[in-house]
Amino acid sequence: MSTHAAQLPILLMGPMVRRAEQTGVCIVFATSKPAQCQINILNTQSVSEQQTIALGERLFLHYVVIKPTNAPFVLDTLLAYQLLIDGNEIDLSAWAYNNHSAPAFVIPNTLNSILHGSCRNAHHPAKDSLVTASQWQSTQRSQNTPGAQLLLLSGDQVYADDVAGPMLLVIHQLIEKLGIYKEQPMALPLPEQLNEQLYNRHHFLPKTPWQKRSKLGVGYWLKKDEPHFSSVKAFNHLIHFEEYVALYLLNLSAAAWQCVDLQNSQYTGQNQEHQRIFNAEKSALLGYSKGLSEVERLFANVSTLMIFDDHDVTDDWNLTAGWEQAINQNPSSKRIVNNGLISYWLFQGMGNDALAKTGALITPFKQSLSAKNVWQLKAFDKPLNEFNHWHYELTTIPKVVVLDTRTHRWRNESNFNEPSGLLDWERLTELEESLLSHDKVIIVSPAPVFGVKSIEAIQAAFNICGQPLMVDVENWMAHEGSAKKLLDTFRRTDTPNETLILSGDVHYSFCFSVQKRFGDHPNRIWQLTASGIKNEFPRKLINILDKLDSILYGPKSPLNFFTKRWHMEVDKHQTVGEGQKYLVSDSAISLITLKQGDLSQYQLIHGDGHTTEFDLEHK
Repeated sequence: MSTHAAQLPILLMGPMVRRAEQTGVCIVFATSKPAQCQINILNTQSVSEQQTIALGERLFLHYVVIKPTNAPFVLDTLLAYQLLIDGNEIDLSAWAYNNHSAPAFVIPNTLNSILHGSCRNAHHPAKDSLVTASQWQSTQRSQNTPGAQLLLLSGDQVYADDVAGPMLLVIHQLIEKLGIYKEQPMALPLPEQLNEQLYNRHHFLPKTPWQKRSKLGVGYWLKKDEPHFSSVKAFNHLIHFEEYVALYLLNLSAAAWQCVDLQNSQYTGQNQEHQRIFNAEKSALLGYSKGLSEVERLFANVSTLMIFDDHDVTDDWNLTAGWEQAINQNPSSKRIVNNGLISYWLFQGMGNDALAKTGALITPFKQSLSAKNVWQLKAFDKPLNEFNHWHYELTTIPKVVVLDTRTHRWRNESNFNEPSGLLDWERLTELEESLLSHDKVIIVSPAPVFGVKSIEAIQAAFNICGQPLMVDVENWMAHEGSAKKLLDTFRRTDTPNETLILSGDVHYSFCFSVQKRFGDHPNRIWQLTASGIKNEFPRKLINILDKLDSILYGPKSPLNFFTKRWHMEVDKHQTVGEGQKYLVSDSAISLITLKQGDLSQYQLIHGDGHTTEFDLEHK
């Protein structure tokens, strides 16, 4: 065994409970050495199947699917489990709640308690709401109740485009410490020294030369090149596949931080503003890393399912057809985007369906590793980009339908600079069919379907001026075809009586209820938006927009009839208690409580420990 491996903990990440059903449970974890792994669900007869992917000399990602051998696994009951590596049981008591010797989870059938959130930016100064969610879960277990049955994360679980300076330094420390396999170098003129890249990477990312741009645009006459990557915080944008792998470990694993030295990481440049930013980011990351053991405990005890939004790959991912075209025409840009998507598949996607469909990509991915342990990923791009099953469903009560609103886009073929629809016709038709014959359904849509009208109006104004990327025109109503198809689906008389839409993306939280203005079908839609877990919208600005929305788009305002959803009556629900408001910007994760499939309580658990509840009766 190498000196490096001898110094590393055997368990580098996890265990993380992913999809959990009567017929099988998927648990994901990483080790610092190759290993034969087995997971036993206590007091049941089961067999576990292991799939392992080597991502480095000292990094092995394991997916273990446990299947019952006799009767199906019991539902809605706590199931404790043990992990064996090379025949030796690993002590998981640190991952268990309330001094138990082993972590435990439930396989949900009838949903009555769900944690949901999005947008977890490691270096944002807000506290990590997943830490307080774990503490809440611990309290529930101490009262002999299962607590949350599901943890749904609806996008931006990592920020690959908005990376802190000190995070980029420890990413490269971790790459060396674990011997993470590197990809074949791409043709980018990056400085060789990493410290010279800090806060400067956006200068080296691909751009479209001004001569190749349309003469109708201002950029041509100003002789201004157009960056392919539109993130305004791309100063340390991830580029290489090994960087994405390390970022995931540092976002999901307390042990990963034991392998790096953040405390002594320094900015060596001369820019005073960059020095100030570096110090602030470093302070935030030190606090973030201390909370990760609590976050891992939550993941080890609750079935956790995910879907990407844009920052998991890069800001504005596939927002317009023009953006897609610029990326796909440049080999380096395409490589960066696919690196983000591959890392999503490894650390998020495969657990969502317990490898049922996503597992088909494992063989071609492994084949892209050369004999010299260098990733030749170009050959893997074709099966990756043709993969069509990032979306998925759960056969719980209510049924859960998770949407992929990034790779099934409805592109505007007449104007490539117009925002694409979040779902194309085919997927919208499939969604419509999946809602029929169900009385109650939960839809996970990364972006809110029913958003704040004043903010959408501002976005529409920027779009008219030809600047959809400037304000992230990522709302459902921005594309005529997809908006109409989706709203027509909700207006049908054979759609569910109660639909919950769980969304994030916007960095503020709210609760709206929606019903048809006309007709006698009693279908009610709840738009429950929770964002972000560790991110916030500027508070003063959100308060202004909140008041502006109440003034311009009140229940009797004639402006409502100029919106695409004028035939749907949208009621905004205020928070309970003093300082009532509709929009909450404090970082939080939401807790959704159901009774017989109907929403009975919607509250926010904030990173600093306080809670906010919305008044579901208030109109």
